[in-house]
Amino acid sequence: MRILSIFGTRPEAIKMAPLVKRLEAEPGVQSVVCVTGQHQSMLQQVLDLFGIVPAHNLAAMTTNQTLNGLAARLFTGLDDVLAAEQPERVLVHGDTTTSMAGALAAFHRRIPVGHVEAGLRTGNLFEPWPEEMNRRVVDVVSDLLFAPTASSQANLDAEALTGRVVVTGNTVIDALRLMCERLDSDTAMRERIDAQFPFLEPEGEGRPLLLVTGHRRESFGAGFEHICAALAALAQTGKMQIVYPVHLNPNVRGPVLATLGNAPNVTLTDPLDYPEFVRLMQRAAIVLTDSGGVQEEAPALGKPVLVMRDVTERPEALAAGTVKLIGTDRVAIERAVLELVDDEEERRAFARRVNPYGDGHASERIVAALVGKPFTPFASRALPGYLHPVLAARADA
Repeated sequence: MRILSIFGTRPEAIKMAPLVKRLEAEPGVQSVVCVTGQHQSMLQQVLDLFGIVPAHNLAAMTTNQTLNGLAARLFTGLDDVLAAEQPERVLVHGDTTTSMAGALAAFHRRIPVGHVEAGLRTGNLFEPWPEEMNRRVVDVVSDLLFAPTASSQANLDAEALTGRVVVTGNTVIDALRLMCERLDSDTAMRERIDAQFPFLEPEGEGRPLLLVTGHRRESFGAGFEHICAALAALAQTGKMQIVYPVHLNPNVRGPVLATLGNAPNVTLTDPLDYPEFVRLMQRAAIVLTDSGGVQEEAPALGKPVLVMRDVTERPEALAAGTVKLIGTDRVAIERAVLELVDDEEERRAFARRVNPYGDGHASERIVAALVGKPFTPFASRALPGYLHPVLAARADA
């Protein structure tokens, strides 16, 4: 079976890497990788880390690219790859423009599509934007939907996509498990990474570490101005260390550098390699983010997560109490962070809550489903059958 995996951003690469390695090891499978280069430099870090050598690299990224311009380049480049490779199946991941273009390009050539991380929904096409639309498009044209949780499966069932769904857990937990095992077993590697953060106070002795990530398109402009103003105010309290690996997008870097470039108690870095970021999550007391994957990764490490969005396609985490939605209002961000900084017991309570996103074996289930081997679907210990409230309201209507 010739399987073509298509991805283009760093988060996709992290989540697809364990699956690609499983496919490479599976007898009877010829695994081919195409990267689009939607995030070129950040993507290469992950490829090198996991030892993945793509057969194709479209290098589609341009400065200040528009979504339509990117999509046009992707459709053209991917069509040539599909014509050359003639795969029996295409795999895409999640909700990026690469995923949407890859799935549609394969569908246009009548090539079966498998969607890894299917079924996540907010019920609002514009939050997150354009990811919510991308994910729905990919699900509709895919014949195999690898849902991370029973909640995701319920969303797909509500959209009449029953029969195509396999509940697997999320491959991001596979990647995190592999990375944590390496950090735990390789003392030299861990010490080398820690040496890159001399600005951090000693673990267990210093002030709490607030780890920040932020890059959502719907927050460009006023949203990021509010986020940066909140971080500047939090830094002035002196109660915490703040570390913010800043996304390369100029719509992010501009306001962040302008507001926080010289702020006390704030360290801004370039985007980190995956091992460094995982190590910072391990050392963090609180994670403040608008990322999707971090909402799954940080709770797996027992870390409280405050989400700077108004809605999330990961409502299982909300119901399980592993994350809290706080939006991008300056006052709300300041209040939520300070409440956790001042309440160590509440921070510890997060570590005792169930993370519903996986057991580290999602890739094995996906490969088994692809090649027709028996396997046991992932049984989320929290919220079986949970349906996103927006979709539940529609079903009741």
